[in-house]
Amino acid sequence: MESEVSPAEAAGTDATLVDVRTSEEWAEGHLPGAVHVPLPELQERAAEIPDGPVVFYCRAGGRSSMAAEAFRVSGRDAASLAGGVEAWQADGRPLDT
Repeated sequence: MESEVSPAEAAGTDATLVDVRTSEEWAEGHLPGAVHVPLPELQERAAEIPDGPVVFYCRAGGRSSMAAEAFRVSGRDAASLAGGVEAWQADGRPLDT
């Protein structure tokens, strides 16, 4: 998997989508089917993320890039959603609440 994926690639993948934003941001809307693991909790909760490819996302891509890099270093197949939720919505894709 590339280090970044587009909203269309993320929507069409079987990768686990992981939202690394705060609980408040999650409550405002998140990608359909995503799991929520805030970035500060990622290390202690990494085992909760299923095996296989992972796409991390945040508001604009900064936090998710850090999460994806940490997972890649540990040997996992991980990418960041380029542009985050902002790009997802700009692409006309819905959020769940």
